Order: sequence, then C-alpha cells, then structure tokens
Amino acid sequence: MLNRRSFVTAAAALAGAGAQAQTPPPGAQNETPGSPFTDPDFGFTALIALGASYYGQGDPGKLLAITSKIKPGDFESAFQAYHQAGLEARTLADEASAKGHKVSAREAHLWAAKYLSAAMRFLDGTEHPERMLPSWQEYAACWAAAAASFDPPIERIEIPYENTNLTGWFLRVDKSRRRRPLVIINNGADGLECSLYVLGGAGALARGYNCLIFNGPGQGDSLWVNKLYFRPDWEKVITPVVDAMFRHPEVDRKRIALIGVSQGGYWVPRALAFEHRIAAGVADPGVMNVSEPWLHNLPAFVRKVLDDGDKAKFDQMIKIGTAASARARATLSFRMRPLGMDSYYDAFRTVQQYNLADVVGNIRCPMLITEPEGEQFFPGQAQKLYDALTTPKQIIHFTKDQGADQHCEVAAPGYRDYRIYNWLDEILT
Repeated sequence: MLNRRSFVTAAAALAGAGAQAQTPPPGAQNETPGSPFTDPDFGFTALIALGASYYGQGDPGKLLAITSKIKPGDFESAFQAYHQAGLEARTLADEASAKGHKVSAREAHLWAAKYLSAAMRFLDGTEHPERMLPSWQEYAACWAAAAASFDPPIERIEIPYENTNLTGWFLRVDKSRRRRPLVIINNGADGLECSLYVLGGAGALARGYNCLIFNGPGQGDSLWVNKLYFRPDWEKVITPVVDAMFRHPEVDRKRIALIGVSQGGYWVPRALAFEHRIAAGVADPGVMNVSEPWLHNLPAFVRKVLDDGDKAKFDQMIKIGTAASARARATLSFRMRPLGMDSYYDAFRTVQQYNLADVVGNIRCPMLITEPEGEQFFPGQAQKLYDALTTPKQIIHFTKDQGADQHCEVAAPGYRDYRIYNWLDEILT
C-alpha cells in the first residue's frame, strides 16, 4: 500500500531547494522571536518585510497592521493583506507625484513594491494562483516608478544575452560618472529588484560603489516576459553581464565584485569558476549542491524510482503525495516555475546538475562565504563550499544574537552590509 505521508514528505523536499524569500518546508522548525506567526511561511515573509524597512521599503508599524489582518495558515488572507497595502501605498505615491512631492512619491512607490512582492509569495497557496502575472505587473510598475525618482535615477539597461536581452538596473552613486568599483548583485530563485536593493544595493551606494542589479534567466521579467528559465551553467549569464558593464566608462574594470543572494550562492561561485575578470565574490549563503535539500527527505523507495529513470511512476507518486497537502502543491509550483517544468521528475533530475564539486577548484578570486545560524534552505552547505575553495577565503557566521540568523540575514540588512562591505573594502582597495 502506498504511504501517503511519505509522499507528502517527498513533495515537501522541494521546499528545501533554497531561494531568496522562499517558503520553508511545511512543518520546518523556523520560529523566531518577533515573527508574527510561528508558521514558517508567514513568519519568514514578515521578517523579510521588516528587514526591508531598514532601507525605506515600508514602516514597521504598517507591517504590524498588515499582519494583524492575516489568519494563520490562510494564504488568501495573507495575499489580500499585503496586496491591499501595496495598492494603498501606490495611491499615496500617485498623489505625491501629482503634487510634485518627488521624495514622498519615491518612498511610497518603494513601500508599494515591497508589499506587492510580499503578496506574490502567497498566491500559489490560494485558489487563484493565476493572479501571479498581474500581481507581478503591479509590482514591476511600482519598482520602475521608484527607480526613476532616485537621484540620480536608477537606469534601466538592456544586457545582450544570446538572442534576446536581460534587464539590468544600474545604480550610480552620483552624477559625476567618475570611475568607481562596481558591485553586481546576482539574484536567487524568487527575489525581485526591491529585495536586491535591500540586500546589497543601498549598502553599495552608501559606500561609494556603483551597483548593477539584473534579472537572469528565471528571474523577474526574464521569467514573466521573456520566458527564460534557470540554467546550471551560470557563467553563460555572468560573462555577458560583465561584457555589458565593461562598456560603461564609469566602471573600474579591475574592481568588480559579484554578490550572490540566496540560490545566487550557487550561481556566483559557478560563474567565477569560468569568468575570471571578477575581483571578488560573495556567496550569501554558500551553496555547494542545489539538489541536496531537494533529495534529502525523499523516502528511499521514491528516490529509487527517480534514479531508475521511471518518469511516469515518479510523477504519479509525487502527485499522489501532494493531493493530501495543498501547501506542498503550492511549494512545488513555486519551485518549478523558474525551471520552466511541469514534470516533477524533470525538476528533480535537472537540479542535480546544479553542483559545484567538479568546478569549485577553478575559482581564482577571493571569496566570502556567509553561514547564518538557522539556515533553513541550505543547512551545512556554506561550510562545505568554504572547505572546498582553494582561493583566499573567509566565512562569516551570522547569529541569532545579532538578529542576523536565517536565510540571507533578511531581518538584519544593515549588519549584513556592515560585514560584507567591510570585507569588500579590504579586498578591492
């Protein structure tokens, strides 16, 4: 007889795949003092929003008001609470803009972008996940409006990539156009531009670095508009990005750093094994093997079906398992969307290609690896990557006492920047 509970566990293993701002596995132990809920999905989203307020993407008081409207475990109520807050902030931005209040309009557009992006995290758990694309469009419009109202404006650029273009956002310290070091921030599996502004962009500008945020395959408009999907050989993405930035005269070609956020902790070292024009790399957190958390909780008999290559049987097994868990189905949908796959078997087999074991020895530049206490998506992998590196290296252990525990230190972006940029200052000067 099939063990339905085992199948649910197998499906939920996908939730360990690791992505910036991604939901942990159902039942994960992820309680944190100060979280609005002990439910890991809801509490982690709230921590992301709370941390973003450090760089002006919301107010803590408004976050408390939002979370007070959410019923624990009710994904629709969570979507509605964040979405309505986003629309409210967008209205405030429009009113300020109409009256020439540029700073207020920018701030309100940033609030709107953050709340709308938070709302998207819950849609796969609702009965109407088809609202994802229009919700992303609402978010994208608010981010673009905020970017245009910075001083100097954040410039949207196009990066030639294969037969199309990737979208980049170039953040300049000032209007002087003088040559400066550049930080390129590489997204993870589900973050958006507003998150990258918090997780490195604002900190770069404050310290005199120009900064590039970009959407690689499977990220942002690359996913929603161009239908580009993840690929394991990320050097094929980073090399065109570096080529494009070399064409900007204000970029100091000898002082370019690449920071990987969340699953970017795999993509950055992968790219650095082949792209040697980068002077320093950061993996936050370090990720050695993306497939490890996907496969860790699979029961042995389900793993055997996967290894035997029986696609139809494996897909049937996971389908049966997720029938008992709406949350597992939502997690699977969220995980598989940027892979461009609707077969569980294809997804599980594909992520096994995301492994640094054969290439990590080719990295030449200094690297900083972060390992936050309570890392819920890639536990133990930061140390594995650090140990495998043969280049100059350092590891930072972020802790709960610092308020910087959990994936990407989302609740402590200020302290995160303090540690990462202090290291970069010493490497690039």
